[in-house]
Amino acid sequence: MDDHPLFVRGLELLLPLSTDNRAEVVGSTGDASAAAAMVSRCMPDLALVDLHMPAPGGIRAVAAIRRTTPRVRVVAMSGSTDPAPALDALRAGAEGYLPKTSEPEELLPPLLAILDGWAVLPADLLRAVLRPSRAAPVDLDDEERRLLRAIAAGRNTVDIAEELHVSERTVKRMTATLLRKLRVSTRAEAAAVAGHAGLLGE
Repeated sequence: MDDHPLFVRGLELLLPLSTDNRAEVVGSTGDASAAAAMVSRCMPDLALVDLHMPAPGGIRAVAAIRRTTPRVRVVAMSGSTDPAPALDALRAGAEGYLPKTSEPEELLPPLLAILDGWAVLPADLLRAVLRPSRAAPVDLDDEERRLLRAIAAGRNTVDIAEELHVSERTVKRMTATLLRKLRVSTRAEAAAVAGHAGLLGE
């Protein structure tokens, strides 16, 4: 899914020739809102998604494709050097990320690797993903910090409810809000993010 016709045309010409017809472009659209429906209709092995498509944008397209056709491998692309959109795409379900600045022929080895089941990231983005940060990326209030410390300690919902003097339902609601704030999907990920950001020792 890309809103640059020349880039798409380059892939259409190059892929069959360079892969002995193993890979070809079966569909394209510059409309992020139509991406998931097109992928569902064409059922490709791999979907390339430009993160800078017009609203609702590439991140939403990645998430929609992952929801509707989970077996399709999704690769995010961007011409920006900012790692944040790439990380958002990975969280949304992309298996890889490639810089849009690459020439089409430079994309072939990583694309074929992704088709073979690998996840592919540029080295600088991989370093950004793995680099621990001591800076807290999210501003948490005292109650949220208490909840996070309890989660990191492995406390269950009942115990946390007793400690915070709230209902179990409230703990579940607070936990869901906290996970969204930390941009993670599980308690284990929340504890890991908090540990890297230095939130647990405060």
